[in-house]
Amino acid sequence: MLKIGKIFLATCISVGSVGLGVQVNGAFNESSTTTSTTVASSSTQVGDSTSSSSSTTSTVVPVPTAAQTAAQYPNRALRFPPYTRLNPPQLPNKSGTGRRIIYKNNLQWVWVVDAQNNVVRVMPVSGRRGVPTPGEYKVNSQSLRSYSLDFEGVWFNNMTRFALGPEGGNIGFHAIPTKNGKPLQTEDELGSFQGSGCLRMSPEDAKFVYNFAKLGTKVVVLP
Repeated sequence: MLKIGKIFLATCISVGSVGLGVQVNGAFNESSTTTSTTVASSSTQVGDSTSSSSSTTSTVVPVPTAAQTAAQYPNRALRFPPYTRLNPPQLPNKSGTGRRIIYKNNLQWVWVVDAQNNVVRVMPVSGRRGVPTPGEYKVNSQSLRSYSLDFEGVWFNNMTRFALGPEGGNIGFHAIPTKNGKPLQTEDELGSFQGSGCLRMSPEDAKFVYNFAKLGTKVVVLP
């Protein structure tokens, strides 16, 4: 990975992007390089580009198996009953006010709240224990569709980035990654620790968050 100023260049291409970001997410390195006409926060503007060529070379490596992932990230399969979509957890206290997205790490659930403080959607997710650090963030970039050059055939859709992880990559909301068209986890497994940074969602939920969010939308992360 090359670090140029405040731009992290890695081996992944995002298609239909807003902002500039890198992510290290899922059960594999979902790193990405994006180009943009709008860049928020401390990113450096790159400008429009339609070229698919790149000076970065990469070695395609296999996606880790479920057993390898479980060994690397203990307790990732832990679920948090009795919550379901029909019986979701209540909006946590001290989650802020106004239009925002709230992520409760120890429950693995997300709430979308409008400007009048009405909860408009609640959804289970799969992230990583303790990541990102609790606090208030802002959406800084989005990509409709991205694919990983580190792991052949792996795609993730409707990415909404808002934070950096402990390894320096971007963290955001996105649909469950797919490899050669097949999801890397089931929707029934949402609500458990499955990822290594980003927050995996059902395709419908990821699309909803993508459409709700704008550059600068508040994201509140609770322990």
